[in-house]
Amino acid sequence: MAGNTEPLSPRAKLAVTAGKAAAAVSRAAGRGSGSVIGGRVALKLDPDLLGRLAQHLDVILVSATNGKTTTTRLIAEALRAAGPVVSNALGANMPAGITSALAGGSDARYGVIEVDEKYLAGVARDTTPKVIALLNLSRDQLDRAAETRMMAEQWREGLSGSKAVIVANADDPLIVWAASSSPNVVWVAAGQAWKDDAWSCPSCGGVMQRPGDDWFCGECGFRRPAPSWALNGDYVLDPHGSAWPIHLQLPGRANKANATSSAAVAAVFGVPPQVALERMYQVQAVAGRYDVVTFLGRELRLLLAKNPAGWLETFSLIDPPPTPVILSVNARGADGTDTSWLWDVDYTQLYGHPIFVLGDRKLDLAVRLEVAGLDFRVCETLDEAVQMAPPGRIEVIANYTAFQDLRRRVGN
Repeated sequence: MAGNTEPLSPRAKLAVTAGKAAAAVSRAAGRGSGSVIGGRVALKLDPDLLGRLAQHLDVILVSATNGKTTTTRLIAEALRAAGPVVSNALGANMPAGITSALAGGSDARYGVIEVDEKYLAGVARDTTPKVIALLNLSRDQLDRAAETRMMAEQWREGLSGSKAVIVANADDPLIVWAASSSPNVVWVAAGQAWKDDAWSCPSCGGVMQRPGDDWFCGECGFRRPAPSWALNGDYVLDPHGSAWPIHLQLPGRANKANATSSAAVAAVFGVPPQVALERMYQVQAVAGRYDVVTFLGRELRLLLAKNPAGWLETFSLIDPPPTPVILSVNARGADGTDTSWLWDVDYTQLYGHPIFVLGDRKLDLAVRLEVAGLDFRVCETLDEAVQMAPPGRIEVIANYTAFQDLRRRVGN
């Protein structure tokens, strides 16, 4: 199973100790978990530390535009049936944050790691993963991330010939293109609600034909592979055709898809689907996502949506009208500073909901909602929006840094 278990060198031990000290100082100063600054300090002292920390682990990497934090958490829960797990559960998914997470896992057997799309190939090279889960690719952070086909090509080149088992979504042509350079792929029919980034063939540029759930390119023959795992309603179908019920506390079809991919990953390590899915039920929220909190005497459900595909999935799981909805959008570094993606979101799905708009870029969002013909109010603070909202639980949808702002305000 796990590979080399040589003890850490004195240099590596010093790097780990210094990183933990830097993280502790950051936490004491109230500047977050400290995982990123701790990892940066540690890697400065030992640039090869990530690989050293991973050498005794069976590493699983998870990457996607949407769903990677949740899927990482579900896989980690499933694999705890087979042994101790270390994971970057809070979503610090670049090398510094991953290094910090693994520094706390000296007794772990499995390392379940969420990886930012841009860093996947490099982290895979450093950690020699046993499994890589690829869920989806869609437009996101347009000012920092590559165009989706370019990202798929980076993955395809970076993972070419990888010895890892690639667990990949057969319903996303970009994921299939990226994974097809690898010799050992487990295809999962996890679905794809957002299709607007995959109408041209990533192989030849031709127009993709998408009848129903199938897809193929009529020009070069690139087509959807036959899946061995599938999401079918409320069931996971395994490679033997057995149907296993999905019971999650997390809402929505997208999380059932995440659970399907997670069950396929767990099976690589011998964890049966029934055991894996039962353990996933214990996950109630992921880094604050889906939490229901009480604020100013009102119930708020906190939902994260960072890009058009994510907003589409989120709209599908909110309570129906006249449930009040608060929308909050920032455009800071961690969000991407380009807000043109707002025009790709179909906000007409919010007709009938009382809408309240917050965030650094609330006026950008207000213009978009006005063009969509929606009634809304622009508010300066969460407190103001909550006090103006009509009765009932409030759905709060925010992008990344706006979500963190809201969590701090409600004490979550």
